[in-house]
Amino acid sequence: MDVEDRAVLPARPVRRHPLVIAHRGASDEEPEHTLAAYRRAFDHGADGVECDVRLTADHHLVCVHDRKVNRTSNGDGAVSTLELATLEELDWASWKRGAAESETPESDPERGHLLTLRRLLDTLVDTGEEVVTLIETKHPTRHGADVELALVQALRFFDLDGGDRPGRPHVRVMSFSRRALLRVHKVAPKVPLVYLVEAGLSAMAWDGVVPKGIGAVGLDVRLLRKRPQMAAGLHRRGHQVYAWTVDDEADVDRCLEQGIDVIITNRPAMVIARMALAD
Repeated sequence: MDVEDRAVLPARPVRRHPLVIAHRGASDEEPEHTLAAYRRAFDHGADGVECDVRLTADHHLVCVHDRKVNRTSNGDGAVSTLELATLEELDWASWKRGAAESETPESDPERGHLLTLRRLLDTLVDTGEEVVTLIETKHPTRHGADVELALVQALRFFDLDGGDRPGRPHVRVMSFSRRALLRVHKVAPKVPLVYLVEAGLSAMAWDGVVPKGIGAVGLDVRLLRKRPQMAAGLHRRGHQVYAWTVDDEADVDRCLEQGIDVIITNRPAMVIARMALAD
């Protein structure tokens, strides 16, 4: 690993809760799911980072949100049908910055490279920091349960499947799929889990019951606007509450008022600055 990789995490000031987690890195400023986005998040003082993972056709976990590669690369097709070597040939950064800007491959050779989960975890582990690392498994997918099995294997490879430990990344697995989370819990019961709830039909039908083994709920920020007592109810049941995706100041204030434990944002610098004003 390069020396640069060991310096991803500068010293960060100690702040009160809620924790600030950079959604796909500082993705408002840098191409999402790139090391540049994660480095920028820590430069701003983020407490942790979030990534989405999908399995390639040859069963490698890659940090890509969408089912297809079209939006965030110069390629075409579903991640699950493409092999890692093909995905690594694509440009994953140019869509974010205009051609007239000065950033060039020579100034950051990894800027447009696909980020695998192992590469991200390797970078975070090497820092020796207890950075919160949220990993979301995406469903539905043709690979089904293999996604969670591959994820647990990766966590075991880095000795991250045994819960929070000093000097190591603090990993949480997230999903909108209860079945996916229960699969993780069955094979890695010490890994903390976050059940994601979207502001839609499924959320309106949700009875608020969290499956056994899941200690936190991630609420769509629109639910905090519509149902301001929802977070308090979850707290009374003993659950932590995460909010996503919090990208404007009014929603930051709302999170502080409702006692949210973790704020997930594309704009960590803004959230941290807003929280400082509230101190």
